[in-house]
Amino acid sequence: MRVTVDDLVFDVDVAGPEDGEAVLLLHGFPHSRESWTDIAPLLHRAGLRTVAPDQRGYSPGARPEAVEAYALPELAADALGVLDALGIEAAHVAGHDWGAVVGWYLAARFPGRVRSLTAAGFPHLDAFRHALRVDHRQRLHSGYIDTLSAEDAADTFLADGAAGLEGWYRQTEGVLSEEQIERYMRTHTSPGTLRAALKWYRAGSLQDDSDPLGPVTVPTTHIWSENDPAVGVLAAERTADHVTGEYRFVRLRGVSHWQPQQVPEKVAAEILDRVRGA
Repeated sequence: MRVTVDDLVFDVDVAGPEDGEAVLLLHGFPHSRESWTDIAPLLHRAGLRTVAPDQRGYSPGARPEAVEAYALPELAADALGVLDALGIEAAHVAGHDWGAVVGWYLAARFPGRVRSLTAAGFPHLDAFRHALRVDHRQRLHSGYIDTLSAEDAADTFLADGAAGLEGWYRQTEGVLSEEQIERYMRTHTSPGTLRAALKWYRAGSLQDDSDPLGPVTVPTTHIWSENDPAVGVLAAERTADHVTGEYRFVRLRGVSHWQPQQVPEKVAAEILDRVRGA
């Protein structure tokens, strides 16, 4: 379905029992709402209703031109606007990668709208920024941010029949299936999608520590993979210092950064545990 928030129109999958508790599912890069294709049915079977939007830049009707329009407060406002449009006062939130960043922001700044948080693939933003300052290994892990923030990044990825983009999906052998790679390639090679999605990085929200996020008080689960090439152990473990509500840290072995695609059953189980314990 399509949901209008101010002058933007978002493509949103809404499914599951109409009387079920709402779970807002927020995807990361370079994916889409289809990140949750294998997870949402498991949540539906447990009686939950899911709301999975293609976020700003990914929905064709929600692509403002200015880079500053992709700053974190704008992305969070979109998520709240989708909930408002659907008449949902508060929801459980599950996010992966950039979706987890938005989820952390919502939980810290709008706790009345977030019943619980399950954040996969990215730690609390203050923990991440601290690690980026003090940990050489995290700076190495985060080298991709400069690559994706470059003005010509989209042109580079899409050159030669989008060989660079396909290589990005295939860089971790065996993580994504051929069907998943085809699905995400189709999305990000459609006109305008990749260029807009990369503005999330160009807006600089990950590195700018001038406005600390602050503590999260809602019940929270953070899922981190030991094989994650983007997030080191310091940021993952320091996340506990920034959650004052009930907290669970899930450490996965033998799993990449792409948990929803690689271990959907595990991610779904953690979301369900968090929802039931909230």
